[in-house]
Amino acid sequence: MSKYDKMIEANRERSDEKITAAKTAIRRLLDDGERISVPKLMEMTGLSRGFFYKNPTVRSEIDKALERQAGTIDPRRSILDKAMDGRIELLQKQVAELKRENESLRKENEKLKKGLGKKDRSVFMKL
Repeated sequence: MSKYDKMIEANRERSDEKITAAKTAIRRLLDDGERISVPKLMEMTGLSRGFFYKNPTVRSEIDKALERQAGTIDPRRSILDKAMDGRIELLQKQVAELKRENESLRKENEKLKKGLGKKDRSVFMKL
């Protein structure tokens, strides 16, 4: 193995260690329920800001973690979700009531059609 290959291998190992440290820090913040931010990760790992933004593996981990945290950290979002859940429940009740009313009107319509059909027959019979 040449010096160049050894140097590349050493760089790859250091890079893997940095990625592992970053992923561990992200998981720790998730587990602790703390908000994930690059400055906080920099403080925890000692890695540069550019590393977190430029490394595609770490960046995707941060993005995934932020998506998971979206509803848990922002209290406004949970309040809006509760309000929307209440609105959805109300609308579902209205839909169920309208379906019942629709079915009732269909049955009434059928009865009236049958009654009209009988009346028409009686008119023809009189002729």
